[in-house]
Amino acid sequence: MLLRSGSVCKGEYIMKIIDLLKNEKLSLSFEVFPPKTETSFESVKTATEEIAKLNPAFMSVTYGAGGGTSKYTLEIAKNIKKMYNVPTLAHLTCVSSTKETVRERIVDIKNAGIENVMALRGDIPEELQNADRSNWDYNYATDLIKELKAINPDFCIGGACYPEIHPESANQKEDIKRLKEKVEAGCDFLTTQMFFDNNLLYNFLYKIREAGITVPIVPGIMPITNAKQVERAIKLSGSFMPQRFKSLVDKFGSDPDAMKQAGIAYATDQIIDLFANGLTNIHVYSMNKPDVAEKIQSNLSDIIGK
Repeated sequence: MLLRSGSVCKGEYIMKIIDLLKNEKLSLSFEVFPPKTETSFESVKTATEEIAKLNPAFMSVTYGAGGGTSKYTLEIAKNIKKMYNVPTLAHLTCVSSTKETVRERIVDIKNAGIENVMALRGDIPEELQNADRSNWDYNYATDLIKELKAINPDFCIGGACYPEIHPESANQKEDIKRLKEKVEAGCDFLTTQMFFDNNLLYNFLYKIREAGITVPIVPGIMPITNAKQVERAIKLSGSFMPQRFKSLVDKFGSDPDAMKQAGIAYATDQIIDLFANGLTNIHVYSMNKPDVAEKIQSNLSDIIGK
């Protein structure tokens, strides 16, 4: 096992992500998601292990809507860390949850030996879209970050940011104001929502640095490997699709193999441009696809130094 970035104490790897983000070489991290049902656990576990074998900087494990798959999130995260010594980032959402429920989950994360938590508000369930939220214990990720710090000040906490503005924000100025509150509450680093035009990220970085947000920013890249993902990506994030990307989908969308290769090439190109402009840590939304993660890493092997 190769030594990772960051300091090492008493022969153990430093597993806090904030320490891993200090490297000057290009590093990749990958995102995986837990199974939706117990019957699919083994296949998902195998896929996440295949990605872990690539020895990424870290891996993040998402959290099912409403916490329905929360136990699987921890099981997958613990397994990756134990079997492959890959630092893990466990997602946690709080929307519509009670303080008691969230505190129990935080204690579970702490007891599992997970040092890194991605604190998210989460998507509001469709049936609660028009509900009165004034009595909810948590309305923003900032509330969850404060809770995490209160229970375990040693957690390394990540948060989400939106280069193209959060869908519920009135404007980008308001969005950045909320983002600064999140950081001031104790967020150690930020990972961006997917984007397909790097210039949007560069413009966003300028604005948040000007606003006094200085924590590390990890760009999030989504390899689009089939045409159906495009519609879903737009729905989830409202991402702007540049003409160059639209042309790619128009040309290759009906050919699954060609679309997969073109989508991986587009994501690789984005990562190369980001690194050339000083961004050393890139998070890939690999969607439990070891072959996609491996191909992107292989495309960048000489740049990464592996």
